[in-house]
Amino acid sequence: MNQPSSHKSRSSRRGFLTAAAAASLIPLGQACAAEEKSADIGSGARKTSPIVLSTYSLWRFKNDDLRDFHKCIDIADEYGFDGVELLLYQVEQNDLLSRSKMMSYKRHCLRLGLPLVGLSTHQGFVTPDLEKRQANIDRTIGQIEIAYELGIPVMRVNSGTWGTSGSFDELMANRGIEKPLEGYTEEDAFPWVIEALEKCLPTAEKCGVVLALENHWGLGLTPEGLLRIVNAVDSPWLQICTDTGNFLDDPYDRLAKIAPKTIFVQAKTYYGGGQWYSLDLDYARIGKILAEHNYRGYISLEFEGMEDYTKAIPESLALLRKAFPRTYKS
Repeated sequence: MNQPSSHKSRSSRRGFLTAAAAASLIPLGQACAAEEKSADIGSGARKTSPIVLSTYSLWRFKNDDLRDFHKCIDIADEYGFDGVELLLYQVEQNDLLSRSKMMSYKRHCLRLGLPLVGLSTHQGFVTPDLEKRQANIDRTIGQIEIAYELGIPVMRVNSGTWGTSGSFDELMANRGIEKPLEGYTEEDAFPWVIEALEKCLPTAEKCGVVLALENHWGLGLTPEGLLRIVNAVDSPWLQICTDTGNFLDDPYDRLAKIAPKTIFVQAKTYYGGGQWYSLDLDYARIGKILAEHNYRGYISLEFEGMEDYTKAIPESLALLRKAFPRTYKS
């Protein structure tokens, strides 16, 4: 007896759905594992510290064809960095006086999705001349305001040096050590630097720009000198910029001493041999030191070697990405 066409249609539809369901059925454990694996890919918190490019890595006070910030920003984007640190000294005077030119760097980074995260500046407070110290205070306050206008949250500062070395090359040849001015000692200089930085802090706080004092010769040549200044000022608006290449002896012990106060890191590499010296730094060890103090912030590459930057900078980026995982307390 032939079945009605409507009954045959329903049977065919049930058969098709049953077969399709059976074919797509996955054991529950396998399905959960697949879901967990999918969730692990491209999700969750960042696994490494953000690695940014310091424009110093390109210009280095000598490569005039790479002095322009726009070129540096494009290179940072091309190589896959997570942001940019500007070396203010790199800006020529006419550009520095042009608000339009300065704001163009901010606009350029916005277009590329690259944050401007640091401003590296120079000042000199190590002088008995009150007028010179005040001039450097005024300069630093102006630099803070530039950082604020560019949306930069942290600004590298230094103590300055005595100026008794004939040149920076001579200072480096003496491993960053220089004699004080005749009639003075470093004990005289600490109050000068502390007072000067304290006068800069109201502007830093108002602008939301953290000052980061670097282990950059002068009174910052040792961890003890650096911490003496930062602890005396005792403000969240003055912290430490750790330069991995500026402790020439016992670097790991010294880096560990300043890690608790570190707010920004400049990481040196020396591919092709350094301009003044080379250090064989164990970046996995440095990364572990910082992780032990829960540092999860920016790592700024300062390439200071003689190798072609087109080879050295990508190699440096790969090295730093591997060495600086972000760790979280359970």
